[in-house]
Amino acid sequence: LTSPGAFDILPLKLQLLSQSTPTGLDRAGWERRVSVPVIADGALDKTALPDDVGSEEDLYEEFRSSSHRYGHPGGGGEQLAINELISDGSVVYAEALWDHVTMDDQELGFKAGDVIEVMDATNKEWWWGRILDSEGWFPASFVRLRVNQDEPLEDYPLRLEGGKEEDSRRFGMGQTNKDQMRTNVINEIISTERDYIKHLKDICEGYIKQCRKRADMFTEEQLKTIFGNIEDIYRCQKKFVKALEKKFNKDHPHLSEVGSCFLEYQTEFQIYSEYCNNPPNACVELSRLTKVNKYVYFFEACRLLQKMIDISLDGFLLTPVQKICKYPLQLAELLKYTNPQHRDFKDVEAALNAMKNVARLINERKRRLENIDKIAQWQSSIEDWEGEDVLVRSSELIYSGELAKISHPQAKSQQRMFFLFDHQLVCCKKDLLRRDILYYKSRINMDDMEILDVEDGKDKDFNISVKNAFKLRCRDAEEVHLFCAKKPEQKQRWLRAFENERRQVQLDQETGFSITEVQKKQAMLNASKQHHAGKPKAVTRPYYDFLMRQKHPTLPTTLPQQQVFMLAEPKRKPSNFWQNISRLTPFRK
Repeated sequence: LTSPGAFDILPLKLQLLSQSTPTGLDRAGWERRVSVPVIADGALDKTALPDDVGSEEDLYEEFRSSSHRYGHPGGGGEQLAINELISDGSVVYAEALWDHVTMDDQELGFKAGDVIEVMDATNKEWWWGRILDSEGWFPASFVRLRVNQDEPLEDYPLRLEGGKEEDSRRFGMGQTNKDQMRTNVINEIISTERDYIKHLKDICEGYIKQCRKRADMFTEEQLKTIFGNIEDIYRCQKKFVKALEKKFNKDHPHLSEVGSCFLEYQTEFQIYSEYCNNPPNACVELSRLTKVNKYVYFFEACRLLQKMIDISLDGFLLTPVQKICKYPLQLAELLKYTNPQHRDFKDVEAALNAMKNVARLINERKRRLENIDKIAQWQSSIEDWEGEDVLVRSSELIYSGELAKISHPQAKSQQRMFFLFDHQLVCCKKDLLRRDILYYKSRINMDDMEILDVEDGKDKDFNISVKNAFKLRCRDAEEVHLFCAKKPEQKQRWLRAFENERRQVQLDQETGFSITEVQKKQAMLNASKQHHAGKPKAVTRPYYDFLMRQKHPTLPTTLPQQQVFMLAEPKRKPSNFWQNISRLTPFRK
């Protein structure tokens, strides 16, 4: 380990680098083919990675004397393995996850579900493939390797449910040996789960455990930012893999009943929600730390002592995000090769729906956390704000619009803009001249309120005639608020919005959704920086953007910022009013 080149060693384990290991192939042959250490210049060196790599202090000193840089990309393992198979004459198939529509003659168009023969995977981003008589480039991220590589395309019988026939290129595997196919999928689920446990163990013991020994370098808050709740995920996955192995039939894998395991752990898998929202924070913190050489050397020493493949730490930390997204794909594959008469069929079907719901919940939480930045920007645009920040209690804008608010004791009507968040209703007043500026007036705690539908006519509490009205009445006090909409349909939208707000609050309580204090403070800090950047509110109109959910066209990154503002705002013709007034001499003093 005395030369910089020694750190370019890359054991190419496909089951670690690829989330879609083709288990239909001979696994021993596959690993024998791709697990040979490779040095940067292409020469083979079986002794390049000895068992005893020395102590942390020795590695630290070696790194200090070397020119190695943190974050050396260790990618390409999957591509090398695939190309080795192709060069050996093996046929490698991939299944399309999304539609690829193209007008370029050099690109290969396909639809989700199509099976593509991969002919060249040398390039990381674009692969060369074939469907029937068509060949061309296609994005590698649009496909995944098929589980059963050894089943020829032409063996698939052209039949579907209901007896309908369809193009054979949409289906890559026949049903001549369905039990073997189910065996392959079960083996993939078990083997990738074991690999995943090994991966989590390497992170927890190879990195986190070593970091905690260096209190002079890392605080617990920093470790929480970098690694999130990955230790909780590790504990959960260890229990899950034990449950899978109990259901695994080693002698007859196709008889294994694993669907119940996913149903049992579907609630616990929700802990991934917190982790999936953490990578941006982790990347920021790692980027900050790795500007200091001692952290670079320390992370690399951890990796080598744990004998992990040559990928930077932020790359390792993405694996749990990929894993939770892969479960629905694996279960869909398993359901495809499970006969309806199989004892596991109903559980697999229910597990597929359950894991899809888990994925949807994770995506929804991610959207909610992204929304807090918009809410913080909205608040920073409000003039004369008083009291606590919106984010202290709320994280979602449910509805907003203009209403007439009638107050005691004079029963005076005032036009106000209202923003209904979870837990609170914020009242603002429009500026008389600049209608795109709002002033904070008050807020109502929705947790204490009940909604009352008011019939058109004279209201007894306020002693006035009302139309399209509703009330918010406090349960524990005599506080009553009366609101009137301009149209009946507007009133109904508000009543539905109040129901949605209560449902959202209840759902958050059931799922345990919450925003950390760090996330709240960071969102408000970012909004404050943007607010003080000097952009006129009349130009940005953040609350209108937030309210209308506008989707702006993506602009080229090379476009100057001044042009961006010009495209975002319509050009106004300069007014000649004052010039004309100055020419009228009778009005001059």
